[in-house]
Amino acid sequence: MAVPKKKTSKSKRNMRRSHDALSRTFAIICPSCGEPMLRHRACPSCGEYRGKKVLDVSEAL
Repeated sequence: MAVPKKKTSKSKRNMRRSHDALSRTFAIICPSCGEPMLRHRACPSCGEYRGKKVLDVSEAL
């Protein structure tokens, strides 16, 4: 079984983990209602996606 000869330094370990960080999720503005929404998803406030009504959003929330 392979066993490392030397301890991996903190610097080397952290350099390896530099790509593991989570990226930010960016919101866009809905063209129909102007509310912020996540990309490639239906708008939670008006229920539209790419100009078509796809969700039935009730106003009684």
